[in-house]
Amino acid sequence: MMIGNTVQEQLDNFMDGLKRRNPHEHEFHQAVYEVAASIIPFIFHKSVYQQANILERLTEPDRIITFRVCWEDDEGNIRVNRGYRVQHCNAIGPYKGGIRFHYDVSRSILKFLAFEQTFKNSLTGLPMGGAKGGADFNPKGKSDREVMRFCQAFMTELYRHIGPFTDVPAGDIGVGAREISYLFGQYKRLANEFTGVLTGKGLAFGGSLIRSEATGYGAVYIMQDMLKYHQQTIEGKTIVVSGSGNVAQYTVEKAIELGGKVVTMSDSSGFIYDPDGIDQQKLDFIKQLKQVRRGRISEYASEFKVKFYEKQKPWSIACDLAFPCATQNEINAEDAATLVKNGCLAVSEGANMPTEQAGINLFQQSKILYIPSKAANAGGVAVSGLEMTQNSMRLSWSREELDQRLRKIMQDIHDKCVEYGKQEDGTVNYLKGANIGGFIKVADAMLAYGVI
Repeated sequence: MMIGNTVQEQLDNFMDGLKRRNPHEHEFHQAVYEVAASIIPFIFHKSVYQQANILERLTEPDRIITFRVCWEDDEGNIRVNRGYRVQHCNAIGPYKGGIRFHYDVSRSILKFLAFEQTFKNSLTGLPMGGAKGGADFNPKGKSDREVMRFCQAFMTELYRHIGPFTDVPAGDIGVGAREISYLFGQYKRLANEFTGVLTGKGLAFGGSLIRSEATGYGAVYIMQDMLKYHQQTIEGKTIVVSGSGNVAQYTVEKAIELGGKVVTMSDSSGFIYDPDGIDQQKLDFIKQLKQVRRGRISEYASEFKVKFYEKQKPWSIACDLAFPCATQNEINAEDAATLVKNGCLAVSEGANMPTEQAGINLFQQSKILYIPSKAANAGGVAVSGLEMTQNSMRLSWSREELDQRLRKIMQDIHDKCVEYGKQEDGTVNYLKGANIGGFIKVADAMLAYGVI
């Protein structure tokens, strides 16, 4: 039962307890606060959720698995990394969430991602719980053989904790088609069965069409719905996108298709500004650059004679719409203030938690249309869920049918955000709507199970 006579007292006491139990996990604290700030007011007079301690239970993962990953590099050196799987909540379906290979992977980052994933998966309407995993392994600069050996070593431990009815991982940062293929091959060898235990697989062995496109397309679809609800369109709008990986590429592709003018993309080295707009031909260059040659975005500036801003983020460029699609906490308070000052109308988060809390506060104070990542980037896991369905049914849906299903899921998420986020003055608090909309389904399932 929460302690405190007012909403603010309950929120403060709740966060104090969370930080005491989870010291030094700043990303996790941030993700929980963003949700708790919406949920605690919602449940303040709903004793059924308070008496069952639902929110407290949802901030404690079901389990966290940590393991050693030993592998051999091309020079014969034995290398050691740390692997993780955070199985957060399976109240509404098997655990579902990506695997991330990156040098800064930590318990805090994976706990925040798994926590977010639980609510995101709930919003899709599909029967999926929340999880996340990964390793502090950086595939950049590694040979294909080294990546293969690492993936096989990683899966040799992970396989005993996952399964099509238990936990179905997918890709994430550093884990693309190559890594998923190696991981799935090793699982198949160890388990001696062919099941849909991973999503994001190749089309030749159980993958789904439009899985690569889904997160970026979904972020644009929900922006389209948000603008339509407020009598606006994407057509003719100037758009700033961060990132140049999978999510950013397909965000740009769909935005172009709907008539927007995208003027920036970025990577860890800086960003390019193309005032004429990135068209499909230029985007194809970026896809080749990033997917095949694994080059730097600065090469775009050289190829198309535009300006490259070294070690900077693109939020200083005036725009109508912003899509942060790179990584967590890429928009701070100063960046958010710049976007507001430059007349940005709306923000749709393609990356996971890309805006710091102070930036979110500024967006909401300024009445910018802001839709958080748990709603905006749910398209990727939605199509992963559809891949699971296709695997279970032993069939494949067409690109058109999958795109229609994705479009409907994103529209339903938008409508759910409006249902729970509409304010008395007629405006919509999409953050509040996404948090409450995702919470209710999970919380009601947990209530139904009793104390477990």
